[in-house]
Amino acid sequence: MGEVKGEACRILITGAGGFIGRATVAEARARGLDVVALVRKSVAPEWADDDGVTVVEADLSEPSSLQPLRRALRGCDAVIHAAAHLGGDDAAIEADTLAATRHLLAALPKEVRLVLVSSIAVYDLSKLAPGEAVTERSPLNRPGHAQDSYAESKLAQEVLCQGALQPLWLMRPGAVWGPGRTWHALNGFWAGPLQVTLASDGELPLVHVKHVARALVSAALTDPQGMTALNVIDDDLPTRARFVAAHRRAAGWPRAAIDVPWTLWLTLTRTLKRFERRLPGLLREPVLRARIMPLRWPNTALRASLGGRDDAPFEALLQHTLESET
Repeated sequence: MGEVKGEACRILITGAGGFIGRATVAEARARGLDVVALVRKSVAPEWADDDGVTVVEADLSEPSSLQPLRRALRGCDAVIHAAAHLGGDDAAIEADTLAATRHLLAALPKEVRLVLVSSIAVYDLSKLAPGEAVTERSPLNRPGHAQDSYAESKLAQEVLCQGALQPLWLMRPGAVWGPGRTWHALNGFWAGPLQVTLASDGELPLVHVKHVARALVSAALTDPQGMTALNVIDDDLPTRARFVAAHRRAAGWPRAAIDVPWTLWLTLTRTLKRFERRLPGLLREPVLRARIMPLRWPNTALRASLGGRDDAPFEALLQHTLESET
């Protein structure tokens, strides 16, 4: 484990108005840390009466953000970089993920600890066999050969940050869920009201947004050993069938669901290979493997480096999360 900084510090969080960013601001404040919340537009209402949160409005995709960034960074010991485009729009990725990261790095003093919110999408799962474990030593995608634009962008973002020679944490969350976002794209697909689960005995690489925030703030307070990559994954990972069953019990949906063996779906994608350029993601083998292939997702390195544990088993955490939405 790296050296933990015991004294309170001041941290800057980019993308602070987003799903992960807002939870991370809350976690940092709960630990008594001063926060500079960098936002483009969204200002969380709970910050209004909190003297420990300084809001800075700046568009990181623009070079004009450099001057307010440099001012905002004064007195900061660490930066948690959560700003990024989450979709597949190439122009938005270039602006909101890559240009934003370049501008942040241009303003960042060399001694400031950087915590990058990356993704498990950087791994080349085509190199793994069903049932294998994905660890921080698993092969990464080669630039230009990832399964989609988002995966390419997170890989490129990691390369940019590694080149900056900062004390660096590469944090790779799985599918992040929490209030308002308990479902995800790793289960299968919807056919009208029917949920089609591409079933296997593999683990879903899930992580609750509060657990992500906890890991990010812990990293911001801890010296990495040079460049340190960590998969940010929960302890209790359900199978896809268990995930659907838990939602049906806790939320009453999906009302209609069927399981299709993932191997059967894989066979279908292979028969359609010559048409794959025109087909949706789960009918293309690289995307299918990246989202559905049964794998194991240990968080051994995360716990060894930063400690922590799940707040509750998956079903209890889901129930509590759904109740917090009402």
